[in-house]
Amino acid sequence: MFRGFDRTAPAFFAELAVEMNKDWFERNKQRYVEQWVTPLTELLEEVGAKLKKPYGKLALGKPKLFRIYRDTRFAKDKAPYKTHIAGVLPFAKDLSGMPLYIHVGLEDEYVGSGTYFFEDNRLAAWRRLVAADKSGKPLAALVTKLRKAGYTVGGHDDYKKVPKPFAADHARGEFLKMRGLTAGFPAMPKGILHDKKLVDWLAGHATKVAPLVTWLATNIKK
Repeated sequence: MFRGFDRTAPAFFAELAVEMNKDWFERNKQRYVEQWVTPLTELLEEVGAKLKKPYGKLALGKPKLFRIYRDTRFAKDKAPYKTHIAGVLPFAKDLSGMPLYIHVGLEDEYVGSGTYFFEDNRLAAWRRLVAADKSGKPLAALVTKLRKAGYTVGGHDDYKKVPKPFAADHARGEFLKMRGLTAGFPAMPKGILHDKKLVDWLAGHATKVAPLVTWLATNIKK
């Protein structure tokens, strides 16, 4: 049962940022598991149970946590470890969109839902759908509603121009330039990371953005 991350847990990433070596990490690996891996897994499992109703027939999969080891092959920064932990609550099947993504660490916190980048074979489908009035207008209205409610809805590293063959002044040019679509949640209330109330806070926001993620999952096909 998730009871909140231990209040001493953030110190792990602060120390890791200074040490940044295998010997130190191996000596403290169990600490990382107990303070971060186990509670984050429990957190995502409990949030997932609360999202079964909002997603209906779209079954959710098991939580997935990302590795703490950095891929440094092509990076200028050769630090071997990440100073954050991240995990997702995916769909059981390979559908576009994630019901929940959470990132917590030394530098920042981020929680949201959606698709960060569409795969190439789904990007074309996205453009066709947002360009068509029948499917694009309802999506634009949904995005407007969520933005007014305090969610940061948009893409990442989007194209600077509307791609051809769409008109440069297309009514939904903003969406045509997107490479993905996510809804970032409002900032976490102070101290909630260390409280079991985080489960309901995450589930509440994930429920509110579920219509957007449902749209992505049911419409953006390979």
